[in-house]
Amino acid sequence: MMILATHLIMARMMILGSIIHDPHPHPHPHPHAYKSNPFSLTPASRLKLQHTSSPSPMAGFEGFEKRLELHFIGHDPTTLQLGLRKLDFHCIQQTLQAVQCSVVSALGNSFFDAYVLSESSLFVYPTKIIIKTCGTTQLLKSITPLIFYAHTHLGLTLSSCRYTRGNFIFPTAQPFPHTSFNDEVTYLETTLPTTLCFRKASIMPSKSSSLAWHVFTATSHLHHHPYAYTLEICMTDLDPTLAAKFFRRPADGKSGHSAGKEMTAATGIGEINEHALVCDFAFDPCGYSMNGMDSEWYSTIHVTPEEGYSYASFECVGHVSGDDVDVDIVHVLRKVVQIFRPGTMSVSTTSLGNNEVWREVAGAVEPMGLKLRSCAVDQFPECGSVVFQTFTPIRRKSAH
Repeated sequence: MMILATHLIMARMMILGSIIHDPHPHPHPHPHAYKSNPFSLTPASRLKLQHTSSPSPMAGFEGFEKRLELHFIGHDPTTLQLGLRKLDFHCIQQTLQAVQCSVVSALGNSFFDAYVLSESSLFVYPTKIIIKTCGTTQLLKSITPLIFYAHTHLGLTLSSCRYTRGNFIFPTAQPFPHTSFNDEVTYLETTLPTTLCFRKASIMPSKSSSLAWHVFTATSHLHHHPYAYTLEICMTDLDPTLAAKFFRRPADGKSGHSAGKEMTAATGIGEINEHALVCDFAFDPCGYSMNGMDSEWYSTIHVTPEEGYSYASFECVGHVSGDDVDVDIVHVLRKVVQIFRPGTMSVSTTSLGNNEVWREVAGAVEPMGLKLRSCAVDQFPECGSVVFQTFTPIRRKSAH
């Protein structure tokens, strides 16, 4: 497998760029890490691309992401060793073209590949793909090409789908099928194969009309990841002083990568997980994205810092087994709050199996000046549970 992985990544470098090495020693090294910058889009060009399909113009950039997670199964052990990672980069480009975004940077290790997009992130594992896109992208239009490429190129079959998002800041600017959650569910119901027979759609409420969590799941069978979890944090009304760190100086002469590295260091983002291999990118004139890779686990951050619609998100995955916790959730949550000092924050914890990571959330952030305002829980057939918690400050804190 390692020889095949090396050949695959070396071949992909012909398209993507040059190999880099993991600068952070770790018990699980990243022998095949790579990074590249095949494309570069500024926020202005992003908005121009999006407005071609938006029903109405936005007053600002839509920070809230849509998130899609697809799992596949196959019967050939040789194929499953690398699985979806063997897809040609052309297939990825065609899929992202349907979504209306593109790759600005890429990173890989021996477990998965991570792409920073012009709008958020893409993660490709052997049997799992996660796409997270912001703005007015049409994320659900990635499903059909991904099913097609996985089946025709690799003999893989879709076995599970999960779609999540918060409330859009500019809902009327969203194009079909993201014009409403009803439209999204209808699109999913008609696009997904009928073999995904365990289905549920839910809007999880909060005490605030501006905060809700939308979830759709569909699966054909139980996925055996008994202690896995996904933590999705959405933050608005960022502290202006802290948000200002995600603006670049005019004509700074720096690349998106070098400016991104400076933002990662200056904001403390690099301290969230010091073991992670980070791929960071700063947009011009403002905005920031990063993907972190720590063994088989990823983390990702996206920032829209403009005042009036400032937004930041943090997401990570991990597992808990007894006293064995692979991610220090309390440390992560406190660092995230410290970096952004949001006016509102929601935390969605998706758990497969009997783990209760969500119980640590309030205890971690309340000492940081945030108060739990609501908590909603829902169960999804064969897909585990989702806990949606919302927080606002006890009082607004200064960044100083």
